Amino acid sequence: MARKLDQTDRAILRILQKQGTPSQRELAEKVGLSQNACWRRLNALREDGVIAHDTVRLNATALGLTLTVFVLMRTRHHSREWFETFRKVVGSIPNIVDFYRIAGEYDYLLKVVACDMNDFDRVYQQIISKVELDAITSYMTMETLADNRDLPV
Repeated sequence: MARKLDQTDRAILRILQKQGTPSQRELAEKVGLSQNACWRRLNALREDGVIAHDTVRLNATALGLTLTVFVLMRTRHHSREWFETFRKVVGSIPNIVDFYRIAGEYDYLLKVVACDMNDFDRVYQQIISKVELDAITSYMTMETLADNRDLPV
């Protein structure tokens, strides 16, 4: 069951999504709590799984990852064994930053970041050499309009 969040919890989460790692004093001041009360809330949010982990958002372009590709995949295989192999292959490729099982004409959606088309082709070849698929279609992005947006809390 999802944790019931009050306005203070939501304020803490909004600040953390925008700022990442403010000091506890700074965070407590922004939400109107003492440092100890803020620390207790942060711990509770972590223990309840609301805060999954602390991370930093990186700028893909600054790292030379200028190509984003959405890949749709369809398979004829739906066994647990096939899926575990597929999950292992996809999970072993760092360029695949998001991976979803979806409903509709295709079975899976991947978000791939790459330096260029050759780098993307390397990822593509890794997948098709290790997993049997029925159909694959790829969509290269031309411009990122919004990415890694904050969750609505």
